[in-house]
Amino acid sequence: MSALTFDIVAKCSVTKARAAILRLPHGRVDLPIFMPVATQGTLKGLTPEQLESTGCRLCLNNTYHLGLKPGQATLDAVGGAHKLQSWPHNILTDSGGFQMVSLLKLARITEEGVRFLSPHDGTPMLLTPEHSISLQNSIGSDIVMQLDDVLVTTSPDHVRMEEAMRRSIRWLDRCIAAHKYPEKQNLFCIIQGGLDLDMRRECCEEMAKRDTPGIAIGGLSGGEAKDSYCAVVDTCTGLLPEKKPRYVMGVGYPEDLMVSVALGADMFDCVWPTRTARFGNAITSWGTLNLRNSSYAQDFSLIETGCGCVCCKPVEDGGLGMTRAYIHHVAAKETAGAHLWVPPYLPIVTHVLQTQSFRLTIHNVHYLLSLMRSARTAIIEDQFPRFLKRFFKKLYGESENYPDWAVNALKKVNVDLLAAE
Repeated sequence: MSALTFDIVAKCSVTKARAAILRLPHGRVDLPIFMPVATQGTLKGLTPEQLESTGCRLCLNNTYHLGLKPGQATLDAVGGAHKLQSWPHNILTDSGGFQMVSLLKLARITEEGVRFLSPHDGTPMLLTPEHSISLQNSIGSDIVMQLDDVLVTTSPDHVRMEEAMRRSIRWLDRCIAAHKYPEKQNLFCIIQGGLDLDMRRECCEEMAKRDTPGIAIGGLSGGEAKDSYCAVVDTCTGLLPEKKPRYVMGVGYPEDLMVSVALGADMFDCVWPTRTARFGNAITSWGTLNLRNSSYAQDFSLIETGCGCVCCKPVEDGGLGMTRAYIHHVAAKETAGAHLWVPPYLPIVTHVLQTQSFRLTIHNVHYLLSLMRSARTAIIEDQFPRFLKRFFKKLYGESENYPDWAVNALKKVNVDLLAAE
């Protein structure tokens, strides 16, 4: 039983990229997609309406944090996270497993689950596969992730890595048994195995037998070399069922997204775009700009000319027309990030007057969602290899600046970045 449909609408004739439509309980999602991370039920600096305006139709919440605060009783009382955060579209929740890595000094992992101390008050806590699923059932997320045993990919402990992979398979069986609402929430399994491709292959085979509605590739973005990352993604997508969505967890750099799409992945999430915005960094087609740098103090150009986000769009077109100089001025004064104030005298001929606080977050989220939409269009038009070449040319300039890992990974899917168009 599944609460989603997944339809592939186009495949790249050269790479492994595909464009698809994912239909979930709270609406349609076009793939490939980047999912912004609203860890505690909110994307810092944005209202639900502002997030919706970027085109976001699927965002991520964190089970671990929502389970601590507001807590399961409150989630049950309010009727789930959609109502809690006034979000009418889809939500994916991670299981809390990643916190095993980030809070490992506080955690002890056994077959039963993860014992750890609450970071709020030091209370001993136990997160089991059953409790993780119960929390996610209360959250009401459209996509539910299994609790997996996560080990940082750079760990040299092969025995522990194999233990984590096999335990993740056993924990998936417990998650499936505990899941109350398969008819309205979709449980995704998570492939583990570190950088060992044989372990990844075994895990793919075992997880695929469980026939979950979607499949995630986990345990990456932990400091491993990009060549190793690409090898894992390429191996896994080559083994996973074609007619299921493939989600690579924890990926958000633009070049990482584009290469991963070429390798056959569909869904991605990362805190980096929103976190870096809070320090005055703007993601653009030309690279990431640190707008706190004094070189932008008198730069009166838009954050990125041609960007359709409300911050970059000229005032005469209904936007704010924010300049790099203005954001430099604000970001230099507020280390928490660049709050963008909307003046109350914006021309009423273009839109209703507003006085809202924005962050550079809205630009970064819009940029990545727009990038994924453009990639999707290129796949549908069977122009994705050309799109990749133009993307890297714009981002890195001369070909000698292209990262070797990207060149090598794309060669494996028949795209030579160094060859002339």
